[in-house]
Amino acid sequence: MASMDSLKSRNSGAPSTDGLGPDVIVSPDVLREERLPPGQSLTDKWPVLDASGTPEIDLNGWMLQVTGLVGKPRRLTWRQFQRLPRVKVFSDFHCVTRWSKLGNLWEGVSTRALLDLAGGPLPDARYVVAHGFDSGWTTNLPLDEFLAEEALVAVSHDGEPLSPEHGGPARLIVPRLYAWKSAKWLSQIELVEKDRPGFWERNGYHMHGDPWNEERHGW
Repeated sequence: MASMDSLKSRNSGAPSTDGLGPDVIVSPDVLREERLPPGQSLTDKWPVLDASGTPEIDLNGWMLQVTGLVGKPRRLTWRQFQRLPRVKVFSDFHCVTRWSKLGNLWEGVSTRALLDLAGGPLPDARYVVAHGFDSGWTTNLPLDEFLAEEALVAVSHDGEPLSPEHGGPARLIVPRLYAWKSAKWLSQIELVEKDRPGFWERNGYHMHGDPWNEERHGW
């Protein structure tokens, strides 16, 4: 695999798709002529933001549940999760607080694969509620965007294990939406029929969160 240094774009300095292996899924937004959504500023850093601090997670007790409107609800231990097939995704990362980090290489388990393990969505499933280990935190998103080809539960970023402050050991990554929809410290994937606001949505954030339409707030 090419190093991240070899992926630097000559034009913008941001990592590009040059040098990526054929096994890497490229998010469509990376291929836009203008990769920075309206109102965003580019950063090389990765600021740490969360609602209530980094939870302590013991991998011996870690569990990912897939529940709600699925054919066969599942619970996966860390060991079981680690044995699942991996995917690699190259995408940009846009925070609602107006910074963007371009050209991230994620590795983890496809959201499509996880729902397949749970028997797939039932016909009435329309939305996903993602739950975190951090004090019952949740966020909501449409099922079709949760199942986008480039959506995954990531365990590594740019070749390194996800650090706890950035959502490790495993976090949701849904590149087409603002980053708060990519729940850190993922503990449960719940499929529901009706859209249900999560923590930030109840506190004024947008129910959808499309960075290209600047869906930051719900008012």
